[in-house]
Amino acid sequence: MKKNMGRTDKIVRLIIAAALLILYATEVVEGTWGIIFLILAGILVLTSLVSFCPLYAPFHLHTNRNKNKQEKVV
Repeated sequence: MKKNMGRTDKIVRLIIAAALLILYATEVVEGTWGIIFLILAGILVLTSLVSFCPLYAPFHLHTNRNKNKQEKVV
């Protein structure tokens, strides 16, 4: 896996994950939506930690600034 996420992208994902967790912890969101929020928050945290977003890969998108260091797959 090559890193395809930049610093800003990771920070935004962590902020959104924190907001989702706060909504669940304060019981603003409950039930099925609460579980969905928890799963989504987990995915956002995980992708931030590994600096790789699987949804970016098929489209060859990347938000990191190290464009010269990445190899293009044709």
